[in-house]
Amino acid sequence: MKKIMLVDDEKDQIFSIKKALEDTYGDEYKVVPANSGQECFELLENNEIPDLILLDIMMSEMNGWEVFEKLKNTLEWSKIPVIFLSAVVDETSRITANSLARDFIEKPVNVEELKNRIDKILRTKNTTDSK
Repeated sequence: MKKIMLVDDEKDQIFSIKKALEDTYGDEYKVVPANSGQECFELLENNEIPDLILLDIMMSEMNGWEVFEKLKNTLEWSKIPVIFLSAVVDETSRITANSLARDFIEKPVNVEELKNRIDKILRTKNTTDSK
C-alpha cells in the first residue's frame, strides 16, 4: 500500500480527496492528511514519510511554494515526489509548478485522473531523479 500525504488548508478538500481515493482505491493508498505546511513537517519529522505528496499551492501562513522549497532543501525529504494542486490556475503558476514538481493538477480533482498521475509518478520514482 502506498502512502500519500495530502497537504491542504481546506478541510473540505482534504475530506473529499481522501474519501474519493480511499473509497475507490483503498487497497492501494493510505492518505495521510496535513492541514498546513507546518503539520506536513511535523508529520515528516515524526517519520511519517509518504511515497508522494499532494500539495496545495494557495495556503495561509506557509504556501505550497514555501513548503516545496523546504522539502527540496532537506536531504531526507528531497526525493519525495510532489504533485501541486490548485484551484487558482494562471499561466505563471502552471509553468512554475510543472517546472518544479512532478505534476500539476487543477481543482476540482478528478479522482481517476489523479490516480493515473499518481501511479505514473510512483512507477517512475525509482528509475528517474525526483524533481
